[in-house]
Amino acid sequence: MSEKIEVPELGAVGLARYLWRQLTSMRTALILLMMMGIAAIPGSLIPQRITNAIAVRDLYDSNPNLARWYDRFYLFDVYGSPWFSAIYILLFISLIGCVLPRTLEHYKAMKAQPPATPRNLSRLEHHQEFKADEKALENAALWFAKNRFRIKRDGDSISAEKGYLRETGNLLFHLSLILILVGVSFGALFGMRGEAIINVGERFINVATTYDTLSFGKLTSEKSLQPFEVKLDRFNATYNPATNAPIDYKAWVTVTENGISRKQILKVNQPLTFGNTRVYLQANGYSPVVTVRDSRGNVALQGPVPFLPQDANLRSIGAIKVPDADPPVGFVANFVPTNQRTSGQGAISVFPELLDPKLLFSVWQGDLGLNSGVPQSVYRLDTDKLRKIGLGSVKPGETFTYPEGSITLETVVPWVNLQVVRDPGKTYALWGGIVAVLGLLSSLYGRRRRIWIRKVGDSVEVAGLAKNEAPGLQAEIQAFVAAVKGDK
Repeated sequence: MSEKIEVPELGAVGLARYLWRQLTSMRTALILLMMMGIAAIPGSLIPQRITNAIAVRDLYDSNPNLARWYDRFYLFDVYGSPWFSAIYILLFISLIGCVLPRTLEHYKAMKAQPPATPRNLSRLEHHQEFKADEKALENAALWFAKNRFRIKRDGDSISAEKGYLRETGNLLFHLSLILILVGVSFGALFGMRGEAIINVGERFINVATTYDTLSFGKLTSEKSLQPFEVKLDRFNATYNPATNAPIDYKAWVTVTENGISRKQILKVNQPLTFGNTRVYLQANGYSPVVTVRDSRGNVALQGPVPFLPQDANLRSIGAIKVPDADPPVGFVANFVPTNQRTSGQGAISVFPELLDPKLLFSVWQGDLGLNSGVPQSVYRLDTDKLRKIGLGSVKPGETFTYPEGSITLETVVPWVNLQVVRDPGKTYALWGGIVAVLGLLSSLYGRRRRIWIRKVGDSVEVAGLAKNEAPGLQAEIQAFVAAVKGDK
């Protein structure tokens, strides 16, 4: 009858140690990295509330059941969701727990002497035995020093080792991932990102109410905005007349910071810098300057209305909403900077510049829904509950009259979209990316190998060992043997 074997209980400490070893294994880190990549996919496919609240609202209107399920699983805020944060934090801990101990062990190995010469060199790769004179070991030591080998001399034998760059590069690559994660987390915690459209002649003041869209990091708020002001004096876009392709965008601005004003030029790859905040020239379009009068002849709206470009020739759509008119009216409009009439598409733009601008629109009357509390796109007008009362078009200086009022196109001014970004972690992420590339190259092209030589009487034994099956050891052994024999 066999004896009963009792297995001791693991205990809380043992269980914690086991879980820590599993979490900090390289396999777990790779699985978590893959999981984070997969978890980021919904953020690209599903509109995010922080960047496109209008699209989220439209999804609620078109498919409320699906939208509620999306919201239940934080799919409208993927990168701020608990499950994405959990993967991110676990990956961060896993990489630190995996890479740092390996780095310490590798550092100790680099400082240690090469291993002693094995007893049976004949069992190793590229073993050779030949006659040599008394200078064989001295020649070998000189060759090792010339080729930057670390050596250990023990009597009539020398053990040499080289190629720690391969493992160093591998560790640098994984340490750089930690640095990139630190950079991303700094940006998510302390960064901000916003956009604002300003017309030529208008000012952008860096306060929360000036932005069209604005998002802050988890540990920042509007109090962290750096005070500055940007006035758009002039904007010029240059296009190729043969292909209509853009050649250059340039904005002349007046910048005011700490009470001091200065003139600067803002270009696509030349942002404005205010401390750790940068202002980029993101996009451009046109704003028709209109005057809308109501049925009493009073001016209900006057000023530029930004339109949203739809193609490379800047054919643009927009909505002119006049809730203060008596009665309230709205215009669903198209703007073409260089008008041309076609039989199939109607009015189109054939060039992005203002060569023959024209505003085409339909006029709608009724409650525009601006006081309903539901967010609306400034470029679109919901006409489901409105009544169409007119259809027309105007060029600069022309007026179109409808039964309840009139609209005049005074002129057209360009607008630019400014993207304001503060990302304190981008420097860490940049250096992490550079170190990752350098580490990857080192790990791919580094070769770890060991070479031993032992003198027995008037004979010499030579053998080598290539770690990770790196190529080139045979040629290196041949060069070493030739040096030992005094041929080179």
